[in-house]
Amino acid sequence: MASRPVFVAKGDPAHLVSELSFDFPWNPGFAPVQKKKNVVALHEAAAKRGLTPLLEVSTKSEQKIGQHLSAFNLKIKTELGEISVESAYQGSKVFENGGPYHDIYKVDSWTAKKDQRLKESGAIIEFNYFGQRWPIIPKTAFYDWLYLSALEPHQEYLKRLFIFEGFTDIEFNPERSINCQARTCALLVSLLKINALSDALRSQSDFIAMISTDSFNQPHSTDLKQKVLL
Repeated sequence: MASRPVFVAKGDPAHLVSELSFDFPWNPGFAPVQKKKNVVALHEAAAKRGLTPLLEVSTKSEQKIGQHLSAFNLKIKTELGEISVESAYQGSKVFENGGPYHDIYKVDSWTAKKDQRLKESGAIIEFNYFGQRWPIIPKTAFYDWLYLSALEPHQEYLKRLFIFEGFTDIEFNPERSINCQARTCALLVSLLKINALSDALRSQSDFIAMISTDSFNQPHSTDLKQKVLL
């Protein structure tokens, strides 16, 4: 058995995202077919408790919109052109002993995530995105901002996500990671429901003020560590 979270967009300024965990039979293995079986099993477990339909937000999603919303596929416009959210996140990390490694911006998501320097430079102390510095507290702020900034121009299209009762990412293990694209997708929907996405992205201070409570209060984020997005 395994336990994985489902993230629900609350549409409440005081509580933007709710996290619910479900137990389900785990299919071991790294093959895509095994991971897709786990998506189905997780969604079935949630459906038994009345939480359906769900959207898997990852490259393993059976739905195109779920694949497009993966941070590995999602692009953000920058002065270098469009780069993936994953590459932008990894290339902006500043460590005790190195970084930011901005050359990572120019590589694909898989190469960015596997860059050995990210594992050999000590603890993360901040983020530096094209000269804009972001703190590591609130813990999910910079990742959330990147993801939502990439999607902000498409607000009307993204309202189709309102049909989903929750969002999952089968690769996300709450015991090892903090940032989760499914949680950030739920945050996106929540902000869209209260017509606050553009206001949140107006400035760094506005964004942090808007999301800080949820960034701290997610059950899987009870400590202050920062780890690599899965």
